[in-house]
Amino acid sequence: MPHQLTRPALPLAAVAALVGGALALGAPDRAGAAVPDTLALTITNDSGRSEPVYVYDLGTQLSSGAQGWADANGAFHAWPAGGNPPTPAPDASIAGPTPGRSTTIRIPKFSGRIYFSYGQKLDFRLTTGGLVQPAVQNPSDPNRDILFNWSEYTLNDSGLWLNSTQVDMFSAPYAVGVKRADGSVSTTGHLKSGGYTGFFDALRAQSGGWSGLVQTRSDGTVLRALSPLYGVETGALPANVMDDYVSRVWQKYATSTLTVTPFADQPDTKYFGRVSGDVMNFTDASGTVVTSFQKPDADSVFGCHKLLDAPNDNVRGPISRTLCAGFNRSTLLTSSNQPDTTPGDFYHDAVTNQYARAVHGQMADGKAYAFAFDDVGNQESLVNDGAPQQAYLTLDPLS
Repeated sequence: MPHQLTRPALPLAAVAALVGGALALGAPDRAGAAVPDTLALTITNDSGRSEPVYVYDLGTQLSSGAQGWADANGAFHAWPAGGNPPTPAPDASIAGPTPGRSTTIRIPKFSGRIYFSYGQKLDFRLTTGGLVQPAVQNPSDPNRDILFNWSEYTLNDSGLWLNSTQVDMFSAPYAVGVKRADGSVSTTGHLKSGGYTGFFDALRAQSGGWSGLVQTRSDGTVLRALSPLYGVETGALPANVMDDYVSRVWQKYATSTLTVTPFADQPDTKYFGRVSGDVMNFTDASGTVVTSFQKPDADSVFGCHKLLDAPNDNVRGPISRTLCAGFNRSTLLTSSNQPDTTPGDFYHDAVTNQYARAVHGQMADGKAYAFAFDDVGNQESLVNDGAPQQAYLTLDPLS
């Protein structure tokens, strides 16, 4: 069955904007500028594939909090009541561009996702709690054999945040872009030439079970690689895959101090971590313990949740995000001052997030959302503007 979306479908910087900037992770370029009720999104099909493309704009209407979808003109439609078992959702698909062509739709003020699929429409369902979405880590999911992907976005009165994401899976490649008021266009998400094949080759070359993340169709089509979080959850990746690195981190900071400076614009705000047994305690400058973390497992590391939960506050959340980035990028042993935001320092340990390493290694600009807090140090594939004139989604070749 599909799963109900649990993570917010918006970039972390947009979360900060929506909650009053408590996280201070990324203000729009021109805060307060007028943002239209709908924005043009041009979708260009450079995939080289011949199948029809279907597009969906699904999310939460910011003015009402209602869940629903938008049609090609940007008009909002609330989902009807669902059921148990889940009932089919209305067909929210929009005809996408044919090969080598572009289609322009309007997107409303939403926090949501732009899905696209090749050759077949996606199967969405509704429960009494709302929309459920594809969960292709489940072999019985009806979307398991469909080639598809999605982009996440938030459009609100403060601007547009639009990203390419690999947090859940790496699949059909695409790039995102935004036109600014001065006419310039910013883009991110393009792979290097040969990057799609290069990613899968890199993942398959890794020992330790990483090749188990790759999913193929019966006709031999490579569909995607699951994130390591889902790999651990389904048994495709060994649950102990990060244990050695975590143990070495715990050993190091039993006799030394990990200094976390979570806010780049607040260099005097520091927290100090020391391990006692299975717990890392963080103190502030006065020596008061402000939060503690149990020794995390791979599930917690890859998902940046559970034992590394990151609430939207000013202390535990920022420390947890820093730890999560350090574990995934394997920088916690090479520097006792975190976050380490130098890409050349990332993924060098033999025990690391090999999926994230492969994703970033194949991106043309090195930027990606390969795990939940990949925006620590501004390594994420995100475009943002406070006065967006137009948005872009480019479907790239699977080569």
